[in-house]
Amino acid sequence: MQYDAKTPEEYITAIPEERKQVMSTLRKVIKDNLPKGFSEEISYGMIGYVVPHSIYSDGYHCDTKLPLPFMNIASQKNFIAVYHSGIYADPKLMDWFVGEYPKYVKTKLDMGKSCIRFKKIDQIPMELIGELATKMTVQEWIDLYESKVKKK
Repeated sequence: MQYDAKTPEEYITAIPEERKQVMSTLRKVIKDNLPKGFSEEISYGMIGYVVPHSIYSDGYHCDTKLPLPFMNIASQKNFIAVYHSGIYADPKLMDWFVGEYPKYVKTKLDMGKSCIRFKKIDQIPMELIGELATKMTVQEWIDLYESKVKKK
């Protein structure tokens, strides 16, 4: 689901009441743990954490007017989602996350290529998401993006 929000605060205001607190907590956990240089904004209709053009002027290869996306969080119709581009591009990071997840949550991991879905919003492993956010600096993400994702 996309919300007509111009800021992360507007996004939180627009989502269903029962999700506001958990999304606010998730947002804070990510902001408190992301390495310096990432910027928070609305990205693809979600709360996004991006590499701004001031750091990476090339922008995103799909639309160079957009900053390079890294993480997003969203309140979808049936779940809350965390999107992490580093997990998609780095198999070692993916293996680490998949291995750590059962230490925090007893239910099966529901995950796509870069999307982690949480249908039970009271079971989002905030500590694990915070640790995931620390795992890649802006420069590490740029280097990985350029070597594994960006179309040459």
